[in-house]
Amino acid sequence: MFFEKLNDAFNGFINLGGSAMMFIIITILSLIVGVSISKAIEGGLRMAIALTGMGAIISLLTTAFSPALNSFVESTGVALSVTDLGWAPLAVITWGSVYTLYFAFICLLVNVFMLIAKKTTTLNVDLFNIWNLSVIGLLTMYYSNDNLILTTLFVAFIYALMLINADVMKPTINELLGYDQNNITTTAHPSLLIAPLVMVLNKFIDICLPFIDKFDFNAEALNKKIGFWGSNFAIGAYLGIFIGILGQLSVAEIFTLAFTGAVALELFALVGSWFGPAIGPLSEGITSKMSKRFKGRKLLIGIDWPILATRAELWAVANILAPILLLVAIFLPGNTVLPLGGILLTVLAPALLIVTKGRVVRMTIIGTILIPLFLWGATFIAKFVTETSKAMGNFPNGLAADALFSSVDSDPIEKMLAILFGKAVDTWDIKLIGFSVLALAAYILLFGWYFKQMRKENKKMELKQNTDKKVS
Repeated sequence: MFFEKLNDAFNGFINLGGSAMMFIIITILSLIVGVSISKAIEGGLRMAIALTGMGAIISLLTTAFSPALNSFVESTGVALSVTDLGWAPLAVITWGSVYTLYFAFICLLVNVFMLIAKKTTTLNVDLFNIWNLSVIGLLTMYYSNDNLILTTLFVAFIYALMLINADVMKPTINELLGYDQNNITTTAHPSLLIAPLVMVLNKFIDICLPFIDKFDFNAEALNKKIGFWGSNFAIGAYLGIFIGILGQLSVAEIFTLAFTGAVALELFALVGSWFGPAIGPLSEGITSKMSKRFKGRKLLIGIDWPILATRAELWAVANILAPILLLVAIFLPGNTVLPLGGILLTVLAPALLIVTKGRVVRMTIIGTILIPLFLWGATFIAKFVTETSKAMGNFPNGLAADALFSSVDSDPIEKMLAILFGKAVDTWDIKLIGFSVLALAAYILLFGWYFKQMRKENKKMELKQNTDKKVS
């Protein structure tokens, strides 16, 4: 009887919807870590408003674009039947799931353990982007028939790599952003997990194509020349025009689509900026408690990737890669996603910036080579994203009931691994288990090599800095 009532209460809580759930949960958690009542309520309210706003923008975009996309698919036969809605739907799905808080708790434990064991110096306070880990965790559960042990281990493993990555990237971040040695800011954002593959391609260029650096150019000057034409407004309008033409719409309908696309992409950026302040009070409370436990040690503070956004190269390359992404999507075998919400590849550009140290030509070449991974990743998770969205009651308005949608977003390799591991554990198929073991071994070796290379680069930078000091 007690468990039935408990289950009814839990289901009632779930049925409040993601926004209301997160308002309550964020508020209560903030109070537990010592945040004032007003700040706790403010954080919860901001989260609820941000989730609601994202849902509204997604509905606006899908309602406007779906007819044109359907017409394009029917008239051309091109199998780009999956609508890319960017990172927003994944954030909405994950922050509407109680498992996200479980994954956040696991990640916090991993961070504390690694700090105590001195395996990292980074305290990651970027709690909002735990949703990226939650996607990987929920994918693992989806394909493993809810195997929580496998899911927990995989999420913890990925998070540990993120923390070590934040450590090894710090000297390069200092160099790129002009930070002094006392600066404690870094980033452990999950999108930077693509850095090892970027490093492989960068080393290939070092050996085989070093002459391309002669063709590098001033990204800041390029951005100034592009100006408004590279803004969210303009890119959204381009997309509207492009899809309207593909869908063979009338001139009036193309104009409407262009304006809607412009509004949607600008609002994605605006509403997306609300999530950080929403989780801010909770992050501050946890940071305060953690700092008291580690007095006397210099800790790096991990925050969101936009600390890198001041570098002009990042935006120049993101704008260059946008049309390339569209072209690759049309001709890439195995891809069913038409890039829309994720057209600006800010999930790839930060890793390109750090590994190449801002060399635009290298960033563009490596980014183009890696684009297929992001499209295939979005294709593979489309079924999971669509079914989970329907189960949680936040399927975007405007999409046909049988339509699939997805997200061209970060961590394509980790998502593929989650699917592979999940299927292997669920079926106990010998071939899948064998592939899983090989894939995991290759993944670990790749990261081990990458960390070694980054530490070598860090020693070179440190030696150069010491030499410069002696000379001066």
